[in-house]
Amino acid sequence: MRILVLGGTAWLGGEIVRAALARGHDVTCMARGERPAPDGAMLVSADREDPQSYSALDGVFDAAIDVTMIPAHAHGAVTALRDRVDRWSLVSTCSVYAQDDVPGQDESAALLPAWDGPFETEKYGECKVACEQAVLAAYGAAAHISRPGLITGPGDHSDRTGYWPLRFAHPSTDDGAVLVPDTPGATVQLIDARDLATWHVESVERGTGGVFNATTEPIALADYLAAAREVAGHTGELVGVDQDWLSAHDVQPWAGERSLPLWLPQLKYAGFAARSPAAARAAGLTTRPLADSIRDTLAWELQTSPGRDRRAGLSPADERDLIAAARAGS
Repeated sequence: MRILVLGGTAWLGGEIVRAALARGHDVTCMARGERPAPDGAMLVSADREDPQSYSALDGVFDAAIDVTMIPAHAHGAVTALRDRVDRWSLVSTCSVYAQDDVPGQDESAALLPAWDGPFETEKYGECKVACEQAVLAAYGAAAHISRPGLITGPGDHSDRTGYWPLRFAHPSTDDGAVLVPDTPGATVQLIDARDLATWHVESVERGTGGVFNATTEPIALADYLAAAREVAGHTGELVGVDQDWLSAHDVQPWAGERSLPLWLPQLKYAGFAARSPAAARAAGLTTRPLADSIRDTLAWELQTSPGRDRRAGLSPADERDLIAAARAGS
């Protein structure tokens, strides 16, 4: 097959390109050209802000795979290429859903309103809804859309899924203690970027159409932490604190500065990491063991300067102070 990857030079896009190349396909990447394409792929440098940029592409394609979150880019691409691309695959997100507090919901759950305007970070979910709508309107049954939750694996520069294995491998305290959220009922759903990439390529090969929650079955956050701890060989104390304590001490959920990644307040987000992946599984999605993803993510973290400033998690100094406060009962 001749496959066009819109992007293809960053993390997930690069994994899609490598998966397609490994399966013997002819791959063209269209990106701004700030990074090289993976070896074996052709790079067409173009800025999707320019509606004429698609004229730089040569010939026709069996399929396109897009990772954009910008509605104008999604609409512009399908408009310009509808007659030159047979099938279209979009990486969307489970953040498109309007309700996050009900576990077990499938793809029929209500969506946020589509965003009709320039991309805004605060409107990420709404922007992805607009991207989905553009693809579905242009391609119908020939459209394949995934809605992953949190993506993990080597290369996760969001620092959310690398935080825990790295912290367990290198605790901030002399006695090896690690601060963890004590949140019974909390779940996580992770998919390795390499598995998501392979499934997108396999789906365009098979002609799979539809919209899918592309993730694993939910597991307890405590079980994820136990797996990360085992992979890292951690034997120190776990200092557990509940979500009220974390909020009172200005520890943020999920991501960002002074946060504990993967933790979410349960009343509001009980269903965010507990969506049904049954349809994607039936459509051929397979995923590697969680421990393998954790191990590979930790290896990547250790190779990419573990002391760097991070986008998510607690700094060692913050964690030491918080552990001292928790032990003091304050």
